[in-house]
Amino acid sequence: MGQRLSTLLGWIEALAASGALDIEEGWDLLPVSGDASFRRYFRVKSGNRSWIAVDAPPEKENSDVFVQIAKDWKAQKVNVPSVISADLVQGFMLLSDFGDRLYLPELTEDSADNLYRLALTELFLIQKCNADALPVYDSALLQREMSLFSEWFLGSLLKIDFNPQELECINAAFSLLEQSALAQPVVCVHRDYHSRNLMITSEKTPGVIDFQDAVKGPVTYDLASLLRDCYISWPDADVYAWVESFRIALIEQGVISLEVTSDCFKRWFDLMGMQRHLKAIGIFARLSIRDDKHAYLQDIPRTLTYVQNVAAKYPELSHFRQLLEERIVPAMSESHYFPDETL
Repeated sequence: MGQRLSTLLGWIEALAASGALDIEEGWDLLPVSGDASFRRYFRVKSGNRSWIAVDAPPEKENSDVFVQIAKDWKAQKVNVPSVISADLVQGFMLLSDFGDRLYLPELTEDSADNLYRLALTELFLIQKCNADALPVYDSALLQREMSLFSEWFLGSLLKIDFNPQELECINAAFSLLEQSALAQPVVCVHRDYHSRNLMITSEKTPGVIDFQDAVKGPVTYDLASLLRDCYISWPDADVYAWVESFRIALIEQGVISLEVTSDCFKRWFDLMGMQRHLKAIGIFARLSIRDDKHAYLQDIPRTLTYVQNVAAKYPELSHFRQLLEERIVPAMSESHYFPDETL
């Protein structure tokens, strides 16, 4: 048993001894699948009740932010876990347990419309939360995220050498995506609102997790994260129907004006999704190279397909689309990281 796990067990036992946690003798601590961060999750099981214990090393994870956002969003009726106890010095938290039914495996052609409409309703609540204390999704952050695509995917993983004209093409695409994002109204943004961070619960509303990176940013960001999910894809007809229903609801709520047409909002959504997907591809590559987490590589082809599809829709991205087709996709085909059948 590692030192941190031993310390976590002692912390839980102390909570039980103090009466802060009502558990029976003979309780179990079971590992729960983690995420792409340095956090580890465990289920504290006692009879027919359970809680989630989080081990978030303080030198690598800022649990204070998680606790504060959980408190704020819970007050606004967002269905986030309750923080039962937290030791921010040690980096331990005890949360209420949503169970283990992630959205992702539950999404089917039959269930998708209902589940997404529930998720969009929950997203409205998130967007209404006060974001003034959150970091701003500014130009520097947008560019820093897209640079992950260049550094980790194009450079470290595929090892492509671009000439000055090609680099200029990439930078021009980044600039276009940045400008589109900054032109949008700003709201509270979860920043990772997708099928692996939404839970099926006994209530009608989805459980929302992994929100500690929330920011104040573009109104379509979480929408693109949800509907252009890196882990599952849907026909454009369905996606744009959900997007349009969300646009209408935003107008009714006064978040955006009547002047934001369907075409304008769709463009915001498409380009915001592309910005996010470039970032995600860079992160997936970094997880493999730096952190030895290779499972995310399988999601790169789907995510890059999103990028290609959006680039094909907008003339301003025609040169970038050509670069994708002539340099980047062939480099993937030649790489041992991507078997031909995934491309």
